[in-house]
Amino acid sequence: MVEPTFDRVAFEIGSLPIYWYGMIIAFGAMLGLILALFEAKRLNYDSERVVDVIIWSIPISIVFARIYYVIFQWDYYSENLGQIIDIRQGGIAIHGAIFGALLVVVIYCMRKSMSFWKITDILAPSLLLGQAVGRWGNFMNQEAHGAETTSRFLKETLFLPDWIVNQMYIDGAYYLPTFLFESVWNIIGVILLVVWRMVGNPPRGYIFLSYLVWYSIGRFYIEGLRTDSLMAGDLRTAQLVSIAMIVFGVVMMIVRRKAKRYDDPSEKGLFD
Repeated sequence: MVEPTFDRVAFEIGSLPIYWYGMIIAFGAMLGLILALFEAKRLNYDSERVVDVIIWSIPISIVFARIYYVIFQWDYYSENLGQIIDIRQGGIAIHGAIFGALLVVVIYCMRKSMSFWKITDILAPSLLLGQAVGRWGNFMNQEAHGAETTSRFLKETLFLPDWIVNQMYIDGAYYLPTFLFESVWNIIGVILLVVWRMVGNPPRGYIFLSYLVWYSIGRFYIEGLRTDSLMAGDLRTAQLVSIAMIVFGVVMMIVRRKAKRYDDPSEKGLFD
């Protein structure tokens, strides 16, 4: 019998268990903040605005991510109401977090008379980085995995180290590490978005819209490999949302192809 490499509990404070999942999510948020501040400084953008948006977005995103997850698992949570607020062992959906964060950004930009597109362009790579890191919380929880496979495939085809392979041994079988596929896809996306912004001067909003399209393409295909998808009837919820985000992103890029360039300092309206 193969023993998992890691326990989901990192340590305990008295009788209170502290889970790797929450620590990794927090670490991903911190790295996202660091990247956003670096980019804001490089682009001569007000870093205080970035910090304010992120500070407000993090708790709201977590709440929305949990609400989204609970809605699509209501059959279970309707009979276990006391577990609705318990996220220490997982149970949050990234699409819910994205919707929550965007709501915060829209409200903040309205109050401060800021350009929604300009600040989301700065935040998009950071959000993708946070998602890439956060997937490793799924790894620690042995969740968000794909179909059953073999240790030979994991080692000899995917060339994964033993510490990942062992963690993918769950209830007597090995499973595809779809969390890893998405994490790698997201990291590649971060690099592409940051490099594009450095060497090019895309229309305002293109970085954010490209984030939506890039992430959604990867999520659509990877979601098809998973065995624990949230469902809307017979359809995978994440795939439906991914299609909608791809269509929205592409259409808006067409609409905004003549928008102000990213380095234009003016901000006259919310969707300027």
